[in-house]
Amino acid sequence: MDTIQNGVVVSLTYTLKLQNGEVIDFSEADDPLEYLHGADNIIPGLERELTGLKIGDSKEVHVEAVDGYGEYDPEEVEDVERKLLPRDMELRLGMVLAIRDEEGHLNEAYVRAITPDSVQLDFNHPLAGQALYFSVQVVGLRDATVEEVEHGHPHGIELDEEFEDDEFDDEMDFEFDFEDDEEFDDDEYEDDVEGDA
Repeated sequence: MDTIQNGVVVSLTYTLKLQNGEVIDFSEADDPLEYLHGADNIIPGLERELTGLKIGDSKEVHVEAVDGYGEYDPEEVEDVERKLLPRDMELRLGMVLAIRDEEGHLNEAYVRAITPDSVQLDFNHPLAGQALYFSVQVVGLRDATVEEVEHGHPHGIELDEEFEDDEFDDEMDFEFDFEDDEEFDDDEYEDDVEGDA
């Protein structure tokens, strides 16, 4: 396979920056990112811009939030009573909690604020609302195996967080039902949030 198209496993190096120029993630030639093109392994704005590239090609890619991790949604922030969380849980600003819903699905939230009585959890991706700036170079292409196509990703790698900020590496898993929780209130948010992650 000569070009990036659906069904091709792509290896690439990249540097990811925010609009202010801060580098928040990268990969190098000895440890490239590998993904299956057309299988939604990476954000749509980047995948679209890589289509048609060849080994050795480099490209600067600007991805708006809508084609990256989505726009920031204030309704995805919840205030949870501290007593509803495990008593022995050590909470830190910016830490990630993996929360299992009633159907058994895991949802990640990061801690935005902590008070003696409540914890504010943000279910937005840490990069939601951010424009992303990638510098990429294609370093390898190969046809995906039948099994890889069936499974929707290259084998031997994890694809949960391709462009994960190290600040959110720590994770704890617990079950919590948000149905009865009070809706997020903008005024409360302004008063409560300090040391925003």
